[in-house]
Amino acid sequence: MSDSLRRQLIDVAVAMNESGLNQGTSGNVSARYEDGMLITPSGMDYAGLAPEDIVFVNAEGAADGRRKPSSEWRFHLEIYRHRKEAGAVVHAHPAWCTTLACSHRPIPAFHYMVAVAGGNDIRCAEYATFGTQQLSDHVIDALRDRKACLMANHGLVCLERDLRRALALAIEVEHLAGVYGRCLELGEPVLLSDEEMARVKEKFLNYGANAQSTG
Repeated sequence: MSDSLRRQLIDVAVAMNESGLNQGTSGNVSARYEDGMLITPSGMDYAGLAPEDIVFVNAEGAADGRRKPSSEWRFHLEIYRHRKEAGAVVHAHPAWCTTLACSHRPIPAFHYMVAVAGGNDIRCAEYATFGTQQLSDHVIDALRDRKACLMANHGLVCLERDLRRALALAIEVEHLAGVYGRCLELGEPVLLSDEEMARVKEKFLNYGANAQSTG
């Protein structure tokens, strides 16, 4: 199981960069494992990773492996502690999400697909220095009842049941950020009401893969 999951982590990290969602060695990917998580190492090219380079971090934050864990391991672990449904986390620096994050601008209900992240908007977490507990606290707060958030002057983080879904969610949020950014060039877009977003969220419960998973 561990070796298979390590390979999945590498595949998703490589796909994250190939999709244009991330660049270079920035960003990181993790998956829940045993009492902690497996996470990509710090500062290494994803395409050159071997399964042995993936780092295990236990519930107390102690790392076990031949590499150092990503500098952002802390908020990954905090997400698993606070969100029992989370099986995987993707963090990236996509262009449009980062552009909005650098303006401390959340993504409002300008499009019904915003609900894919779990709510009426996609919040922007307050800024704190990367790798710090303060940043973890801000991320956890912004992810309250959400599966994705922007991170001020930083990027994007998404959680999902598994790695494939986490990557797909990150790609969707980046697309939404891009459309919203273009809307702002024309002026503030018309927003959907809370009532409409509630209807959309209800419909999403029985849509596609969600319907299959719930029978």
